[in-house]
Parts: sequence; C-alpha cells; structure tokens
Amino acid sequence: MTKLAAKCKSIWPGFGIAAITGMAAMFLSEHYGAPAMLFALLLGMAISFLYQDDGVCKSGIDFTASTLLRAGVVLLGLRIALGDLAVLGWQTAAMLAFAIFSTIILGVVLAKSVGLQKRLGALTGGSVAICGASAALAICTILPAGKNHERDTLLTVIGVTAMSTIAMVLYPIIAGQLSMNDTQAGIFLGGTIHDVAQVVGAGYSVSQDAGDLATLTKLVRVAMLLPVVMIMMAIVKRVHSTASDVEGEVPKLPLFLVGFVALMLLNSFVSLPELVITAGTEISRFFLVVSITAIGMKSNLGKLAEVGMLPIVLIVSETIWIALLILSYLYLM
Repeated sequence: MTKLAAKCKSIWPGFGIAAITGMAAMFLSEHYGAPAMLFALLLGMAISFLYQDDGVCKSGIDFTASTLLRAGVVLLGLRIALGDLAVLGWQTAAMLAFAIFSTIILGVVLAKSVGLQKRLGALTGGSVAICGASAALAICTILPAGKNHERDTLLTVIGVTAMSTIAMVLYPIIAGQLSMNDTQAGIFLGGTIHDVAQVVGAGYSVSQDAGDLATLTKLVRVAMLLPVVMIMMAIVKRVHSTASDVEGEVPKLPLFLVGFVALMLLNSFVSLPELVITAGTEISRFFLVVSITAIGMKSNLGKLAEVGMLPIVLIVSETIWIALLILSYLYLM
C-alpha cells in the first residue's frame, strides 16, 4: 500500500498538468471548431519545459503518454460491433480492407525510397488508413521504442490531424461536384477521412443519411485496427529474429489489445445501454487527448525541424492514394 501511495504521489504532478492542459484543449476545440488533438499537441509543446530529467512532472508525463494512452485505446472497442460489417456489405468491407493494407504498404515503400525509416512509413500509413491520431497512438505502442519514437508519433499526429481537417472541409465539396448520392457520399467520406470526429462533421454536413453511413463506414475502418496491429507485430518480431542491428526491443502482445478485443466482442454480443457506450466513448476521447498532451510535453521542437517536409509529403501521398482508391471503387460500383 505504501508503494502504491508513493507511486501515485510521483505520478500526480505530471498527470495533473497533462489533464488540465488536455481539458483546456477540449474547451478550445468546442469553442473554435478545430480538432482537440491539434490543440492538445500545441499546448503540450508550449509547456514541454516541464519534462526534465530531474523534474517532478517527468514520471507522471511518462505514465500519461503510455498507460493512459493504452486505456484510451481499449475503450475504443466500445465503438465497434461485428454487425457493422454485415450492414455495410462484404464488397465495401473488402474494398476498405484493401485500401487500408495498400495504404500502409505504400507508406513503407515511400518512406524507404526517400530515406526515412520504414517504421515511420508504417506509422503514417496506418494512421491515414485506419483512424488518424487514434491509430497512430495505438500503432506506436507496438513498434520498437527507438530514439525517435516520440518524434515520429508527434509528426504523424500533427500531419494526419491537419490533413483530416482539410478533408472535412474539402471532401463534401468534391462529393457535391461529382453529384454523389447519399450512399456514395457516405462511403467516400467514411472511407477516406482520417479521424472519426471529422468524418462525423463532413458526413452530416451533406445529409443525415450520408452522415449515418459515413460514421458506419468509419467504424468498420476502426475495426481494422486489430488485424493491422497483429500483422505489424508479427512482422516486427520476424525482422528482429533475422537482424541484429534493429533499434528497440521486440514488442510483446500488449494487454491493451486484448482489452480492445474484449470490449468489441462485448459490444457485439451484448446489448449494452446507450449510456455505457456514450460514457466509454467520452472517457476514451478524454484519455487520448490527455495522452497526446503528454506526448507534446515530451517533444523536442529541434528534432521535429531536423526531419523537414518529407513526412508531410508522405502523409499527403497516402491521403491522395486512399481517396483515389475509394473514388475508383464508387465509380466502378
């Protein structure tokens, strides 16, 4: 009990600062209409001086950026039910799966071709393909923790959040110019925009039906997080077993992934009260925003500047790729 009290005492200052800053980010997001993740990153970076080797906030910030992050990903499982796949149809679900895996492969190939680490390509590709910042936070926990771990995560979250916000404004206009009906617009918006919140905003700006289908399509993409993470883990373990100069430790099956699957299955086979699902979703959002704040507090702006524009070019290329794939599918359908 004494050890637990001491642990809580060491964590509290850093966690408290991150939580207050995260709530400030959510307040700004609600009042100014910009993504909470972006505000959280910027505010976190503004107070990054609190993250020092001997600072009182360090252990709490580390806890928030890791453990609280995993808890937020676990609660994402409450958003998803296996029945969503049946409602959407196997053809659309198969197309989404192809778009997701091809986008990740494209990210890895492009990253290698321009001299960036393949892990950054996998991270950006998974974020663009699945669910934006939430996917970035989930994938980063199973990639080997190298010296640029936080930097790559931060770059990815900034890039996909910015692209998702642009898409939220631009894609409904494209849907209108292409004379899409509500079904086509819903699949297009839900299949291409990165973050769930931006999908909801874009979908319901078209119509109620388009918004409902866009949200459902997006949740099917979120459900792909599980197979993607499992495949990435298998690949990383194989690379580690055949190479001796790979940076970071071999990832093990994370407990947060088990929790994610458990809640997804629970939501699929048990009729949970709407209050429980809503509460879990809001808590998940809060945990992810606060953990993003902590990652921002751990960031080093100088290291971000060293990378240059290449990661942004990578994210833009992946975004264009998945948009063209979904548009091609809709045209052929």
